Amino acid sequence: MHIPENYLSPSTCGVMTVAMAPVWYHAVREVRRTVPRERMPLLGVAAAFCFLAMMFNVPLPGGTTGHAVCGTLVAILFGPWAATIAVSIALAIQAVFFGDGGILAFGANCFNMAFVLPLLGYTVYKLIAGKNPDLRRELIGAGVGSYVGINAAALCAAIEFGIQPLLFTNAAGQALYCPYPLWVSVPAMMVGHLTIFGLAEVVFTVGILAYVRKSAPSFALDVKADDTKLPRPVAILVVALVAACPLGLLAVGDAWGEWATEDLASLVGYTPEGLANGWEWSAFFPDYAIGSLPDWVGYILSAVIGVALLVIIFRLVAGSARPQVAFDGK
Repeated sequence: MHIPENYLSPSTCGVMTVAMAPVWYHAVREVRRTVPRERMPLLGVAAAFCFLAMMFNVPLPGGTTGHAVCGTLVAILFGPWAATIAVSIALAIQAVFFGDGGILAFGANCFNMAFVLPLLGYTVYKLIAGKNPDLRRELIGAGVGSYVGINAAALCAAIEFGIQPLLFTNAAGQALYCPYPLWVSVPAMMVGHLTIFGLAEVVFTVGILAYVRKSAPSFALDVKADDTKLPRPVAILVVALVAACPLGLLAVGDAWGEWATEDLASLVGYTPEGLANGWEWSAFFPDYAIGSLPDWVGYILSAVIGVALLVIIFRLVAGSARPQVAFDGK
């Protein structure tokens, strides 16, 4: 679901970034109001769940892959606006350091995965779980909410892909950017997310939430503010996910809409001009590979780097934030 560089026109990228600006502004204000600075590092660990979940590629028959996002999970634990910030920062790290998602397309990727996904997923979760739910009802709400959220995000990405050849073509009628129109992009994206990838989102969300609620109930926003230490079970889970992330390498193929330029050219018979002449960012560790190290080692080290950066960023935010007079809760 990470839209790569140059698959969307610069104008589309600009519109999506402008659309996200007030969302980020409101999200920052809400996080400042509701998340005590002492608990901000815990939000960074929750963001690490998103980063790691997106490294577990899941195969789909036909040679494509997808992944979970866990945006609804963060929204349940720390609030939907906190999830917007957490997923946005995770996506920024992926784009800058690992080339996973385009820099120009960052606004679009955040709109889909950091705004639509967690807010819609959380809304559905609250409708089902209600106030003060028992664990069973909460997990049902989390499962349904996360499924709806990731499919809504996938639909948004499919529309953003699909409008490109309808709006941007050359004199010969060839697409300048993504060449697949809506009647191709929407079913192509939604088939995988309505089935395997949606199921992966449910499994990650419900599984982690059940584990946290039972073994580390303090790892959430709606607890007393002075309980700020990272629970050991959560730390163990993060380490386990980092160690297991090379399983994502077993999935063969690219996600739909995330092909390399030469691979796309072989599929459609030409190279869209926008992809051939577009701007490219040289990521530090492209595709989560580090030098000549074996792929699985690079994948683990990339996971460690990503988690460490998220923890550091949120600790720096916590250190620069003003102390709150009272804990506001969700």
